[in-house]
Amino acid sequence: MVSVEADIHDGLPGFHMTGNLSQETREAQERVRTALRNAGFRLPAKKVVVNLSPADVRKEGTAYDLAVAAAVLGALGQLPSDAFRDAMVIGELGLDGRVKGVRGVLSLTAAARQRGLKRCFLPRENAAEGEIEGGIQIIPAESIQQLAEICKNQRKLDTLGFSREDEALWKKTMEEKEDAEVNYDVDFSEVNGQPLLRRATEIAVAGRHNILYIGPAGSGKTMAAKRIPTIMPPLSREESVKISKIYSICGLLPPQSPLIRSRPFRNPHHTITPGALAGGGAYPKPGEISLASGGVLFLDELPEFSGKAIEILRQPLEEKEVRISRLHQVCTFPADTVLAAACNPCPCGFYPGPRCTCSPWQIKRYIGRISRPILDRIDITVEASPVSYEEFRGEHENESSARIRERVIRVKEIQEKRFLSSPKIRYNGEMGVKEIRQYCRLDQKGESYLQEIYQKLQLSARGCHKILKVARTIADLEGKREIDRIHLWEAAGYRSLEEKYWRG
Repeated sequence: MVSVEADIHDGLPGFHMTGNLSQETREAQERVRTALRNAGFRLPAKKVVVNLSPADVRKEGTAYDLAVAAAVLGALGQLPSDAFRDAMVIGELGLDGRVKGVRGVLSLTAAARQRGLKRCFLPRENAAEGEIEGGIQIIPAESIQQLAEICKNQRKLDTLGFSREDEALWKKTMEEKEDAEVNYDVDFSEVNGQPLLRRATEIAVAGRHNILYIGPAGSGKTMAAKRIPTIMPPLSREESVKISKIYSICGLLPPQSPLIRSRPFRNPHHTITPGALAGGGAYPKPGEISLASGGVLFLDELPEFSGKAIEILRQPLEEKEVRISRLHQVCTFPADTVLAAACNPCPCGFYPGPRCTCSPWQIKRYIGRISRPILDRIDITVEASPVSYEEFRGEHENESSARIRERVIRVKEIQEKRFLSSPKIRYNGEMGVKEIRQYCRLDQKGESYLQEIYQKLQLSARGCHKILKVARTIADLEGKREIDRIHLWEAAGYRSLEEKYWRG
């Protein structure tokens, strides 16, 4: 929390700001001085000093403008001294005195409520966003003049913000939007053929497992990946607010709908930098993996990504969060996403068919850009076979996303009951060693079969655990309490491609 204080005294006339300010924050002195003058407030020919404390914390952005203007007016005696007690003031000022919207209002109002503040003055265009979490009075202002009028009328201060009619209408509208079904432009019924691809995708979504599609160009890998959000369970309000906070601080929240209700699908280009993918910068901000939190991060043409960009995903994929350390701060961003990746089996994209023109060395070098540590963090690897003309052009009654989503929701309910005693774990793909031993028990035949798989595929301990997690999800889809040999066989099949492609 940053406290803004102002002092006006005799001395050489000037406007000075202190407190470890960034360039855009320091420029507030010119914006505030001009805005106050154009709004009809007259600054005396005195020395104005504004301090933003604590001084050892770097101040960034333009959201301090309105607070600086309010502190100066308070020091001039033109605003009551207690008008901003237990209040947060945020907003950027235009030179004409208008209050402009800023980023991150949802997170800021949530932080204010947690700190026990009673009200928040913010720009009119951010009012709906600030109201999402509730628990704090939101007072929107369109201009610095309006803010002054509000603060001078102390009796009405507690009743300002949304009027009762406006607030009731807004809440009713939000509830209707939350209850309405989310419609997607794509559907799994549009995917012809590829039964193995569809099956693997359903398992990946049901248990929140990372998935890699591999196959020739044009076989439907990207098409299947783009339809993953359509079979994921609807977002709860808690998840929607969490995702909306990430988008709010990145300035990506849709103004007409401040609460995100559909699962995110992020598809960054392969030229993306490691910092843009995982987040970072001198003053860290969330990256693509955090923006995909609660949804899908799709990396198309995975071998074309830089080695550093791929390898930087190791820890986030395992821990479901990104921890970025800088000299003066450590930031933790969520990374609770399903990773879906796609790649061709070779540079030309046609291996192992007769049209492939790549040498064995080229194939090995191309597919080797995906390292074994990354493969160990991908639970399911599925091969997309070329689509025949009959499958491509024929009329088929394919299963819709709604039907698949019903099964996924049923498996989700099974997992919720299973992990009631482990609040940090919600899906099979998130199980640790303790949970695997408890919920993935095998009989003697199952143990012998798993040992055979372990030795034949030359798995690591993590790879073996991945097979058990996927087998647990397959059993849940079939409504079975115990993991059978057939479940292990199918789960192991989703790792057998490593033998074909990565070991020659």
